Amino acid sequence: MKKWTTLAILAALPATAAVAAVPYGAMPSGFEAPHIRTSPIAGVVNQQWYNYKTDILEAEKELTSDLRRSTDREDRWDAWDEWETEVVDADKDYVKEMRKKGYRTGRVTVGG
Repeated sequence: MKKWTTLAILAALPATAAVAAVPYGAMPSGFEAPHIRTSPIAGVVNQQWYNYKTDILEAEKELTSDLRRSTDREDRWDAWDEWETEVVDADKDYVKEMRKKGYRTGRVTVGG
């Protein structure tokens, strides 16, 4: 039941709400945030999309907690590194699952 409640809450959130919780102002200098999707692949809202959004929200929650407990610069970098890894992994998992269902991410190539 808890999972369905989470899904209902996520469905009601605007697409950009997932990125709002990350304290980008606290990001270390020189650190670049990974891309976080604001819309589903091919516009298909399905279980994989909700799983992706849940993974992102969990990574943000853990980041916030880790930053709150950090005592030095190294702790903060570790927290951001872990968050980045989790966001990238969530995206890879989401893309992989959508490919299995026959959906592909768009790619634009500009050449001369």
